[in-house]
Parts: sequence; structure tokens; C-alpha cells
Amino acid sequence: MSVWNPENVTDVAESIGIGSLPREVVEHLARDVEYRMSQVLNEALKFMRHGKRTTLTTQDVSQALRILDVEPLYGYESTRPLRFGEASIGPGQPLYYVEDEEVDFEKLINAPLPKVPREMSFTAHWLAVEGVQPSIPQNPLTDPRTTELGGKAAGANSTLAAVSGNDNVSVKPLVKHVLSKELQLYFERICGAILDEGNDEYRSAAFASLRTDTGLHQLVPYFVQFVADKVTHNLKSMFVLSHSMQLIAALLENQSLFLAPYVPGIVPSVLTCLIGKHLGTPALDGAATHFALRDYSASLLSKIARQYGPSSSTLKPRIARSCLKHFLDSHKPFGTHYGAVLGLTMIAGAQGVRALILPNLKTYDMHLQEGVKDDGKREQAEYVIQAIVQALVTLQEDAVNAMSNGHPEGDALKERLVDVVGEVVGARIYGSGKQELINAVLEKEPAI
Repeated sequence: MSVWNPENVTDVAESIGIGSLPREVVEHLARDVEYRMSQVLNEALKFMRHGKRTTLTTQDVSQALRILDVEPLYGYESTRPLRFGEASIGPGQPLYYVEDEEVDFEKLINAPLPKVPREMSFTAHWLAVEGVQPSIPQNPLTDPRTTELGGKAAGANSTLAAVSGNDNVSVKPLVKHVLSKELQLYFERICGAILDEGNDEYRSAAFASLRTDTGLHQLVPYFVQFVADKVTHNLKSMFVLSHSMQLIAALLENQSLFLAPYVPGIVPSVLTCLIGKHLGTPALDGAATHFALRDYSASLLSKIARQYGPSSSTLKPRIARSCLKHFLDSHKPFGTHYGAVLGLTMIAGAQGVRALILPNLKTYDMHLQEGVKDDGKREQAEYVIQAIVQALVTLQEDAVNAMSNGHPEGDALKERLVDVVGEVVGARIYGSGKQELINAVLEKEPAI
């Protein structure tokens, strides 16, 4: 005997025009309906259990029908539980129906209108700056579990904050960088030794350790940031600047370190020591001391360009662009021009000298003449003249014509040099008597 009432089958048959069905057919159909319904309910219960729920919903039944390849029911996709009412159509025959919610039109009409939705718009903000997330309203709220990192995060990018004028902006790191106590102690001892003016042996041991130790990978970003901070805030201290550059040199010599990701952070510090406007204190360090620092920085920059230039197509052009910009700025001091000429010579080579320095010497000659005539600037102007001459010497290797055929001689040759490179540099080259150098400078000039 079927649990499903056979009379329901008879009612459905009569509703579609089948007047009489045999009793056996009605009972078989009732049992089949019961089986199909239990199958649907079992599948629906699976969806309910996988959803971690205890109440069966219409969505569960619809998903079960879809699994069984049966067309789903339409009109019952409701997230709220349905309220069923009961009506009697005869003795022992209850009829269940879904109760509709009654709506009062007067309340509906007098109800206030909803707020007009805001128009769609777009705005930009910094999600992270160099891996550090600024604490601004657009970014997610600070996780209380990371408040212990707040002190370190506030100074994680002090250089950028100082430039933008937001020294008090608090930021938090996205990932907590954990260093062992041994590495923290090592970092403190190395930094202390490098800045210790009274113990040369201690400082030498620190540099030797940086050149040879193989377990310094985690400390590389900290050393790069340390150098950036010291260079930024100690431009008047020649001791700090020179030993910061030696720290960079020691890291570059360490064959076990992979510094390619940190080159963009190293180059600005080296460039500052190369083309910085005022380095050191001339009254204490001597007027020519900063030129030695610029020479050392230029050699470091050349080494960085040789090692990491092939892997970064924009490294050399960016450095050359910065040096050329400072060389062409007549408002910069001769020290900056000296470093810019050195940088262009070592980065761009003979081709860069011919393309970037040589065409601008005629214009730069007026600034050189003023420096040579000024007693206070003559010494620095001489350093720049020597740097320019050394840069032009590199043209000898790139020269095509080694002979002087086609070039004038005597005063006419000197006038041609002055017309190409200016009076100061032209007279210096002519006075050197190096015919190969003269030919290299005049190589691109049309023969007479």
C-alpha cells in the first residue's frame, strides 16, 4: 500500500481529461510518485547538510530537481520561509496554500520615497607605497593583531614621507619580516662599527665580514635602507658619506648576495654622493675632499651598471639622463658638474661622450670661463676641466681617423678646437700636443 493517496492520482487524471483509470494503474502510479518524491527529498537533504543548515529551503529542492534532470519549479525562489495556510474542501481533505502578505495601499502611497542612489564614480588612492600600506580612510582598518608593528611601520619609508611633507603618516607593513636575534645583533654591530670613527680595525673587520659572509640575504634591505637614511640626513659629514659608499661596495663584492631587486634603492644613494650639490664641510674636510668621494661614487655606479645593466634595460638611460640634466644646469656648483661628467663617462662610454658631452661643451664654456676667473671657484673649475679632458680622451679609442690629414694646423687648428669645445677646453687640448686626441675631437667635423 502506498503512503501517497491514490485519489490524488485520480484527481490529476480527471483534470487532464482521463475519465477512468483502472485501480491497479492508479496504485502503481501512486507508488511511483512516492518513490520520485522521496528521491527528490533525499537529494535536497544532501544540499541542506552540505550547506550546514537544519532547515530545508526551496533552493535545495530546485537544486535536487536540477541534479535529477527535472525541470525546476518556478515561482518559489524565496529566501524567506513560506507561510502555508490550511483550508478544508471536505471531510478529511485539507488544502494547503501559500498565504500572501496583505499590503495597505494607503501606507504604501504615503510612505517616504527611498534615497536616490549616488552616481557611480571612481577615485584613486595609494593602496601601498613600496610594500607599506598607508593608514588612510580608503584602505582597510588596521588589524589589532598587527599594532605591535606600528612603531616600525611609521618610519619604514621616512625618505618618501619627508619629501611629500607627511612626516606623521602612520603606515603598516603588509608582511611581518621576522629576523632572528643573531641577525639583529649582527646588524647593530656592523652599523655601529662602520660609524665608529675611533676604531679603524673594528671598521675594517666589519667591511671584511660584509664582503665574505654568505648568510646576509635577509639583512640586505636593511643595509640598503640604512645607507639611504645616512646619506639623506648626513650630507655634511664626509665620514658618514664615504663609509656608506664603502658599505655598498662591500655588498657588491659579496658573491653570495643577489642584489638585483635592491638596485633601485641603491642607485639614488650613490647618485647623491656623485652629483650632490653640497657634500661635506669644506672648512673642515678641505675643498677637494668631496671630489674623491665623487670619484669613488662614479666607480661604484659604473660597477652597478656593468653588473645589472644587462638585466634592466632602463638602468643606464635613467642614470645618464640624471647626470646630463645636472651637467646642463648652470645653477649647480662645479662639484655637481664634475660628478655628472664622471657619471656620463663611465656609464655611457665613448659613444655617450660624443653624443651627450661634446655637443654641449661650447655652451658650457662660458660657465667655465667665469669659474676660472673667480679665485674662489678656480680650483673646482680645474677639476671639471680635467674631468672633461679625461672624458674626451675616451674618444681616441672610438676614433675612426688616426691621422691628421684634412685638419688645419697651428692657430687655425686651435680656432677649430675652440669652435667645437669652447675656449677653455680647446686651449687645454691644444696645449697638450696630443694629435690623436685632437683628431678624435674633430672627427665628426667636415674636412677642409
